[in-house]
Amino acid sequence: MICPYCGHRELRVLDSRPARNGEAVRRRRQCVECNRRFTTFEEPEKPRLFVVKRGGPREEYDRKKVLSGMQQACHKRSVPVEDIQAAVDRVERDIYDLCQLEVTSTQIGNRVMEELLKLDGVAFVRFASVYQEFESPQEFAKVVAAIRKAKDDVNDPGVAASIIKQLI
Repeated sequence: MICPYCGHRELRVLDSRPARNGEAVRRRRQCVECNRRFTTFEEPEKPRLFVVKRGGPREEYDRKKVLSGMQQACHKRSVPVEDIQAAVDRVERDIYDLCQLEVTSTQIGNRVMEELLKLDGVAFVRFASVYQEFESPQEFAKVVAAIRKAKDDVNDPGVAASIIKQLI
């Protein structure tokens, strides 16, 4: 590793601690040449995962796309960024836990909807309306009614799954 400021190769590790729920190590480093400090994160390399899109094409999984979709759904909502990132972590962990080389975009989309339903009902409806390609106000009303009916149980995976199944 080299210093990002001066390019020198000799560094000292000042502090190490677990990060990202124990899935990474955060290290505070100092360059022996310029004495500037910086932080690095080390984590195991994840296997390459491919997403099979609806039409059949495959592309490499991109965490940034999941994060962007969830951020757009939560735009102008009072959902903390940390909660969105934690939800993306859970989605990612779940799809990697499947131990498959390929997952469908539907599997990812459904997991995202489960997480959004726990975070914010409006964000869930926004995401679902784009993801499921709503074409009428009745489709919105159907989802809102299902959320209202189960409003206290949306954190229950069974309830979340039943609401999502109504959309499919």
